[in-house]
Amino acid sequence: MKVHIIGGGNLGVSIALGIAKFSKNNQVTVTRRNIASIQYLSEYGIAVSNDNKHNIQEADVVILTIKPYQVDTVLAEILPVIQNKTIASAVSGLSLDVLQTKTNYEYPVVRIMPNIAAQFGESATCISFPEKYAANASPIVDLFQDLGTAPVIDEKLMDAATVLGACGTAYALRYIRASMQAGIEIGFDSQTALAIAAQTVKGAAKMLLEERVHPEQLIDRVTTPQGCTIVGLNEMEHNGFSSSLIKGIKTSLKQIKG
Repeated sequence: MKVHIIGGGNLGVSIALGIAKFSKNNQVTVTRRNIASIQYLSEYGIAVSNDNKHNIQEADVVILTIKPYQVDTVLAEILPVIQNKTIASAVSGLSLDVLQTKTNYEYPVVRIMPNIAAQFGESATCISFPEKYAANASPIVDLFQDLGTAPVIDEKLMDAATVLGACGTAYALRYIRASMQAGIEIGFDSQTALAIAAQTVKGAAKMLLEERVHPEQLIDRVTTPQGCTIVGLNEMEHNGFSSSLIKGIKTSLKQIKG
């Protein structure tokens, strides 16, 4: 598949690198106004251009990884030169109805919400699309399954998916940072503390994904009566660990919905 990514920021670059590393038989082009910082992508066989229309007529899918305020300008630029191209939008808050209106209902549209872990083949990408475009969306779902997981969800949940799957990357990293800081306080150097904290989170996530059980079932395996784990968990909960995280996620969702 020929993939044309408009928007060479963190997300666009992560998707491009993920495709280059973890998906086969694809050609990728990435565009952005200033290409100096993404020239290195050519080392991975990725075409780079400051012209949004470069290679676009050969593309099978056009992926938008741009800011909401850029959508009208970009669409005005590319729509006159593309036909029958599937447009996959990763633009936060841009609904399928609005995208279809902006494209005059003349293009198959898909809404995607990946995260920057796509670069490492570990994105949690949520996808939604109108049922009439299911055939067009199918290869896009397959593509993002190569880059991690790609569940198809109801579009009404896409804003929530943005918070849980994309913003959630930052939340998880903040937890790791806090664990690292605690590790330093109890005696480790920073690099060792970070390595332990990051690998522990990776291991916990892998167990959940492999065993498909509720987190509490795994927590029970490492909590023993009067043990150090349960007292630590209880202290965190007394200080609002879970409630703070839940409030943060809900606040992020309110921000998206305006």
